[in-house]
Amino acid sequence: MRDLDKALADILEIRSHIAAGTAFRGFGPTAVALTGGLALITAGAQAMWLDDPTGQPLLFFFGWFGTALVSVAIVWAEMRARSHRHHSGLADTMIHQAAEQFFPVAAAGALLAVVLWQYAPETLWMLPGLWQLLVSLGIFASVRSLPRIVAVAGAWYFLIGFVTLMLASQDHMLSPWTMGLPFAIGQLLMAAILHFASGELDAED
Repeated sequence: MRDLDKALADILEIRSHIAAGTAFRGFGPTAVALTGGLALITAGAQAMWLDDPTGQPLLFFFGWFGTALVSVAIVWAEMRARSHRHHSGLADTMIHQAAEQFFPVAAAGALLAVVLWQYAPETLWMLPGLWQLLVSLGIFASVRSLPRIVAVAGAWYFLIGFVTLMLASQDHMLSPWTMGLPFAIGQLLMAAILHFASGELDAED
């Protein structure tokens, strides 16, 4: 029985090593582009109907949490379909590894929002910029399993995160556009990169 357990553990380890050395093709440009469109729609809706985002931070951030959840669902659905199409038997392992890379960023973003809301609500204006910086770290962490050119999108989020913080520091106000535009541009940039890279990978195949 011990030999069987050891053999199964060895197989799992081999699969993990193979997956780690394989470019992940689960992220599709269509889903990522849709998340950019959702960011623009959310920003436009809040600009029209939310008179004072700074005075109504719960409505502001709940809107973005909802957008984030819908975006994750869209990306997850396409990721599963593409992974099983491109990675076959390694699909589940590849998805697990991809999720592991982004989960710490998502958890840190959610916990950061809770901590600021509970203990320093006067600093909530910093959250959009901090979220953009966290996204950049998640992208940089995934470069080893994605086409290296995605680092360009990571650099965008890194730079725009600091720009957003500098702009918001002038009046400490929440704005739908300083949240929506950076994410819309970043996601559309990522979609373009994935589209270009998937063409290269198909050519190599």
